[in-house]
Amino acid sequence: MSHGPNPTRVTLTTDERAKLTDWARRPTSAQRLALRSRIVLAAAAGHPNTAIATDLRVTLPTVRKWRDRFALRRLDGLADEPRPGCPRTITDEQVEAAVTQTLEAKPADATHWSTRSLARTLGLSQSAVVRIWHAFGLKPHRHETFKLSTDPFFVEKVRDIVGLYVAPPDRAIVLCVDEKSQIQALDRTQPGLPIKPGRCQTMTHDYKRHGTTTLFAALSVLDGTVIGRCMQRHRHREFIRFLNAVERQVATGKPIHVVLDNYATHKHPKVLAWLSRHPRWTFHFTPTSASWLNAVEGFFAKLTKRRLKRGVFCSIVDLQAAINRFLRETNDDPKPFVWTADPEKIIASVKRGYQALESIH
Repeated sequence: MSHGPNPTRVTLTTDERAKLTDWARRPTSAQRLALRSRIVLAAAAGHPNTAIATDLRVTLPTVRKWRDRFALRRLDGLADEPRPGCPRTITDEQVEAAVTQTLEAKPADATHWSTRSLARTLGLSQSAVVRIWHAFGLKPHRHETFKLSTDPFFVEKVRDIVGLYVAPPDRAIVLCVDEKSQIQALDRTQPGLPIKPGRCQTMTHDYKRHGTTTLFAALSVLDGTVIGRCMQRHRHREFIRFLNAVERQVATGKPIHVVLDNYATHKHPKVLAWLSRHPRWTFHFTPTSASWLNAVEGFFAKLTKRRLKRGVFCSIVDLQAAINRFLRETNDDPKPFVWTADPEKIIASVKRGYQALESIH
């Protein structure tokens, strides 16, 4: 044993040295195995236990343990020994049955399995089902939504809009335009409690409505500034008023390319007539069911999360004032919009989605 002044001598064969060196250097090796390999290599080099412990920043008993373990069992001694405890009671067949039942079947009285219902069906404990689901990454209680565009010109529109983001025309302005409609001025029925250590902010679940407003916004892709107007409704009349406001605010002489969705207001005959009277304007419509291509949606999401979701507004005036403050703060420190997604990957992803749907049906 290596507890005395003369520690156990360690000698290595060529194969053992190569294997230990590989374990100690490979970044994919388990850190525990890499550390044990370095201890054995240092011991084989003739270094005393105290020097090895100091160099590797481990305790002296740790160095003694792995030196002795290697001298006794060679490379196999560096692996962890089986831990004490009850033997495994769930067979591979039971694990396979649980996974198969989760993936390929549904309970008769529910839309998805719960740990308790699956445990009753298979005769397992609930904790066993939990462990199996965790091991295989199964989450039947969760779901995600999706929507595939059916636009026959999906590919062409994606490339057109992404091209405006990545390489806009020379001396042109690229604006992402949309409206966030039916923003409610909500007031709580009772005052909430502020945040404190160990307790989150509280708000009543019910509220009082004080009317709605619609925010028309135009995000400039080049510099990140936003032109916004709050209006009571979102018809083609209000949309034309907003376009006139943008027309007055954008420098004359520069072409304006507008990215917008397929909302009926945007294609109203009077809007198209206005467009014909303003030749420097060009509309680029996103594919149907693909409004996420419009960069202004990110601004709306930020507005909702930071200002509207937990806001308390006693009137439409309060709500509009809060929105206008957010617009000013955004324009005081604007950040250009940068598109990073490869359009070909988007197109390929949609194609895979259709192939998956066709294989199911």
